[in-house]
Amino acid sequence: MNVQAIEKDFQEKAGRTVRVTPEGLNRYRVFTPFLFDDGDHLCIVLHRREQNWLLSDEGHTFMHLTYELDEKSLLAGTRNRIITSALASFGVEDAAGELRLRVPDDRFGDALYSFVQALLKVSDVRFLSQARVKSAFMEDFREFLSQTVPESRRTFDFFDKTHDPQGKYKVDCRINHMPRPVFVFAVPNDDKCRDTQITLQTFEHWSVPHQSVAIFEDQEAINRKVLARFSDVCEKQFSSLGTNRERISKYVLHTVSLTS
Repeated sequence: MNVQAIEKDFQEKAGRTVRVTPEGLNRYRVFTPFLFDDGDHLCIVLHRREQNWLLSDEGHTFMHLTYELDEKSLLAGTRNRIITSALASFGVEDAAGELRLRVPDDRFGDALYSFVQALLKVSDVRFLSQARVKSAFMEDFREFLSQTVPESRRTFDFFDKTHDPQGKYKVDCRINHMPRPVFVFAVPNDDKCRDTQITLQTFEHWSVPHQSVAIFEDQEAINRKVLARFSDVCEKQFSSLGTNRERISKYVLHTVSLTS
């Protein structure tokens, strides 16, 4: 299929204003009327690789998202799940940050329409509400510990029924069956950091044996003074869950094996 026929197929499926401009051997820039919400155009390139025609964003979509979002937030949690789901829905591959879609059976127009929809869906993660992000972090925390620690060794939302029958001072996850149980806290923000500090000080006051571990959503986002006071009472901290899963898993399992 020649470039004129490809452009015509693009226009029939994605709009009459679609244009295709050659940029080298078997490489074409595809201009569409579709924009990101800040007014920037989608970056779409059509090129031939071996026997296949591919549509690619050449890494532009993720780069565009990092203008507003921390790259780490795209690699884990709810944002990552939304991105993965959007790509899967339209058959788009994530090749180390480059989004691309193979054109099947010379159906250039259909492929372009799917590719545009996928890029726009991915860009929508910028508008994920903070409440949903916080909820997603807690979900990720629970899922991670559920996979790491056997069910018989863990209790979520633990509280000391002897000293605190109303459950005012909760532990996100207690790893038990040891002289000094491991109290693991998920810390998404300043408020939770302060609450956890109070909880740990209360357990100290009650002389409840424990080892304390904090897993932050993003430790760099915590107020420095709040973090400094918290660090006085918490034994072990991890700056984030997303990039520390293997390290946290090794620490927890090592601690459990030494003290069980």
